[in-house]
Amino acid sequence: MAVASPQPAAATLPKHVAIIMDGNGRWAKARGLPRVVGHRRGADAVRDIVVGGRELGIRYLTLYAFSSENWKRPASEVSDLMDLLRFFIRRELDELHRNGVRIRIIGERGRLAADIVDLVDAAEARTAGNPGLTLVIALNYGSQNEIVAAARALAAEAAAGRLDPAAIDEAMFRSYLQTADMPDPDLVIRTSGEQRLSNFLLWQAAYAELVFTDTLWPDFTRHHLAEAVATFQRRERRYGASSV
Repeated sequence: MAVASPQPAAATLPKHVAIIMDGNGRWAKARGLPRVVGHRRGADAVRDIVVGGRELGIRYLTLYAFSSENWKRPASEVSDLMDLLRFFIRRELDELHRNGVRIRIIGERGRLAADIVDLVDAAEARTAGNPGLTLVIALNYGSQNEIVAAARALAAEAAAGRLDPAAIDEAMFRSYLQTADMPDPDLVIRTSGEQRLSNFLLWQAAYAELVFTDTLWPDFTRHHLAEAVATFQRRERRYGASSV
């Protein structure tokens, strides 16, 4: 008999959940399979987690799909990952659109193949008006690069005389980030047992709750997502203040 997922109370539901999807390679290695098989199973897990996010009522779901550091991997693995991204978008876009999911991409697109840029541009344009879950895919994304780019843009505005440096505060800086039009993540989940952020949403996750699970990403299901959300709901978020 299938075990029902816990149903977290809507009142304390995180608006934005971000996930570092880790463990595809280890999942494949444990089964004597090529790494690409782990990545394929990981893509299937994405489908289930998107469904689970919609069922829970999460408004924003950000998935760390490919970091700016992942280019250091073997060229064959990078090629497999990019082929899988192409396949995922082509396979899932119609269903995501039917279910009202809005797709957003964050990260630097300049290094991506032209056909992938065309695919993600088209996916964003087609789903831009959808009212449901916003699925944010971090692709060739690095948080340190994002922060440096924001600082550089602010410095250029100040050098041109269009901005008083004394006026720069956290809110203004945030408006120069790629995530400026969405809430910061309330909950960051990392699978596979690793306990670090790996250059993911460093500014945005300043007050996020962190949940680390030993479950490898291909085995991570909507049930695990609901459990992580339930863990989030049991925590007291004080944002630096005292609880008494």
